[in-house]
Amino acid sequence: MPAPLPPNGPASTRLPASERVLLLVDFINPLNFPGGEQLAPAALEAARATAGLKERLAGEGVAVIYANDNYGVWQSDFHSLVSACLGMEGPAGEIARLLYPQAQDLTILKPRHSAFFASPLDLLLTEMRARELVICGLATDICVQMTAMDAFLREYRVWAPADCNAAESREAKEAALAYMADILKCDTAPSSGAPKGVRRAARKRAA
Repeated sequence: MPAPLPPNGPASTRLPASERVLLLVDFINPLNFPGGEQLAPAALEAARATAGLKERLAGEGVAVIYANDNYGVWQSDFHSLVSACLGMEGPAGEIARLLYPQAQDLTILKPRHSAFFASPLDLLLTEMRARELVICGLATDICVQMTAMDAFLREYRVWAPADCNAAESREAKEAALAYMADILKCDTAPSSGAPKGVRRAARKRAA
């Protein structure tokens, strides 16, 4: 079991400068909603891929932000949700153990689908001088896609690794990934490969 987070979150309140930010959307999740059973197997598979990517990016100094729904319980906080999910059996508990937030990771609660809507995410990214987001999470066709859309409108480069997000069906996931790639200009290359589309966009913008 990983060491617990400090009760008040990260030990330091100074935001790290990070041109690239890993944004984890709704992974810490009890999966107890309609459709949760259909989502669970794919969510666990995506969490395993994301855990590997998170470890790799940590070695590159990439900051991590967890953007999570509070499931309508405004009296709770993210760390309470983490603790609750850690105590669960099945995919919800395993996902929480795979992606347990570390002390340096940042966390926000989002009231709606997009991680940007009515949350401090935009301010955090500005303070961190971020230009590129790596978006992983649940579900591809809902919160991940809407977050990518808001990132596109704000002119962030976006990499949404196909193996690091999940939907209730393969068809829904594939349609969302196609939309993000074609319309939102996201790179959807899997986590095992370099995000070539993002890199091309970066070179074009720098030219």
